[in-house]
Amino acid sequence: MATAAATTHPLSSISKPVGDWVRSVAELTQPDAIHWCDGSDAEYRSLMAELQTSGELLKLNPEHFPNCFLARSHPSDVARVEHLTFVCTTDREDAGPNNHWMSPADGHAKMRDLFKDCMKGRTLYVVPYCMGPIDSPYSRCGVEITDSAYVVINMALMTRMGLPALERIGREGSFVKGLHSTGELDPNRRFIMHFPEELAIESFGSGYGGNALLGKKCHALRIASFQARNEGWLAEHMLIVGLQSPQGETHYIAAAFPSACGKTNLAMLIPPGSMPGWKVFTVGDDIAWLHPGPDGRLYAINPEAGYFGVVPGTNPKTNRNAYEMIRRDTLFTNVALTADNDPWWEGLESGTPVIDWQGRPYDAKNGPAAHPNSRFTVSAKKNPNYAPEADSPRGVPISAIVFGGRRRGVAPLVYEARDWNHGVLVGASVASETTAAAIGEAGVLRRDPMAMKPFAGYNFGDYWNHWLAIGAKLKHPPRIYHVNWFRRDANNKFLWPGFGDNLRVLDWILKRCNGKAEAAETPIGNLPKAKDLNLAGLDIAPQALEQLLSVDATEWRAEAADMNKYLDEFGARTPAALRAEVQALQKRLG
Repeated sequence: MATAAATTHPLSSISKPVGDWVRSVAELTQPDAIHWCDGSDAEYRSLMAELQTSGELLKLNPEHFPNCFLARSHPSDVARVEHLTFVCTTDREDAGPNNHWMSPADGHAKMRDLFKDCMKGRTLYVVPYCMGPIDSPYSRCGVEITDSAYVVINMALMTRMGLPALERIGREGSFVKGLHSTGELDPNRRFIMHFPEELAIESFGSGYGGNALLGKKCHALRIASFQARNEGWLAEHMLIVGLQSPQGETHYIAAAFPSACGKTNLAMLIPPGSMPGWKVFTVGDDIAWLHPGPDGRLYAINPEAGYFGVVPGTNPKTNRNAYEMIRRDTLFTNVALTADNDPWWEGLESGTPVIDWQGRPYDAKNGPAAHPNSRFTVSAKKNPNYAPEADSPRGVPISAIVFGGRRRGVAPLVYEARDWNHGVLVGASVASETTAAAIGEAGVLRRDPMAMKPFAGYNFGDYWNHWLAIGAKLKHPPRIYHVNWFRRDANNKFLWPGFGDNLRVLDWILKRCNGKAEAAETPIGNLPKAKDLNLAGLDIAPQALEQLLSVDATEWRAEAADMNKYLDEFGARTPAALRAEVQALQKRLG
């Protein structure tokens, strides 16, 4: 019986709800042993040694990549599986058309059948963790049960994992329950179920990324967004970055971008040489939890303690901080290898792959050497731009919220929302053109509200209503902006250089927040005039700048009509205030 399985645990730290739940899972899954994770360095080293002995981890060249390792996942298990991801609410409408729905009863029944006896011959790991600084009132805790040591070491890097989290759960009583098993890695027996009303997640059949690291997208976004709606805060797919001007003023912004829109590069931005004196600090690269503070401002914490980033394309030119960060103490997944046993990926611009991501001799006929979704996991403190404020219990005050998408036209370089409610429409109508790598057809426009399309744990109509309600609570709400680094000319060439030069746009945004910059009022919002942007040292033609800051009323009338059409998908749940914002936009456009 599982209850007689070999067990290691810190008895004094276990609360009755956690202990009872672990026992019930053990009875269902029948593990050979139960290991309670304490988060210690000794435990981490022991698990790493076990994974090397079993062949699940390969030690990389210690001279070039000290304390770095490679893991390979099953070829059928390499990315998120949105079509197998369900939100299980009592009322189907509460999940909304933005989610796949299943009733809680059906979801639990399906998962019970999968989990029955699935851990025979395996160890059940109990992983207590805290999302956010361990002593922050804005943080929330969870416990993941898993049969994967690979998941445990990733959670150790990505969260505040171990005894302090277990002790906080004992004090608070509330925690998110995450149950995971790799199962047989059979794609036909792979499901991820979210039970937001129960603060519970169940994932079976995958050992990869967000499917298995349940603290990440499953908890920190899908469950937390539901939790946040009930508790009066926001859980968002946003980076948090601190910007210090040459005058010594520091402001923090939160920014949301769909995939392939430069999110990580902005989080780790390096100022151009022509803008001396600027400093950039990374608080978070992926997720932000935003709470109304006692002074009427919005405060943000990064619930994560590490990065789980896509590695292809990372090099000293595209993202020097990320490149330097992952050269030590990093876990790579599904990258290729060179003859020197160094990790290799497309876009690295040095080295030659000899072994592909599946462990085969590299042959271009088999596709890319590294999987396009290959990853790195590393502690956030390894980032050269790491902000100490990331560990602050009070979070950081947010001066501006920035939304962005990849648009060849229509959207100008930057514009400012007229007020909070208009800003909610700006976020709700974020659209981005897909790249060929994403769905096989480039240039397809997808609406991705607040970059949360795959991650909102409830109906988008209710979600937008919650955004409106949060704004009404704030005495000093952040200003809201939209940026588009990807506008092109008639020859399909990018008009804006991007990367570090994006700081020039952020500079204008911060000056607007301080009341130190002018703007031109347009039907879609406030735009900078060319003279308002710091263009020192930038070689950009006046006609390119004019195009970047142009608003075509005909294009925007079509855009507004498309926004209305999208909002119609959510029927009666769409807030009347949001429809009113579209009507006001249409009226301004004439």
